[in-house]
Amino acid sequence: MPVLHNLMESTVKELINDLMAKENMCTCEQCRLDVAALALNNLPPRYVVSPKGASYARADLLELQKYVDVIGAITKAIRLVKEHPRH
Repeated sequence: MPVLHNLMESTVKELINDLMAKENMCTCEQCRLDVAALALNNLPPRYVVSPKGASYARADLLELQKYVDVIGAITKAIRLVKEHPRH
């Protein structure tokens, strides 16, 4: 059965831990989810329902500018959460 999946969410979650560690900030679940939510709200979704669609979308995300946009959105979210943690 096909499942709807936001590939952008997976991409952000893959990158978030390394970027948060580089910024030397709290990596508790609340902070990670806050960073992910802020970043995802500033990025376009990439919904897929099949492995073939996921392959095409991943290839699209590998385009340098789109990758830079993802890193930029996560970095901006990290700064906001670091300045105003909710825990």
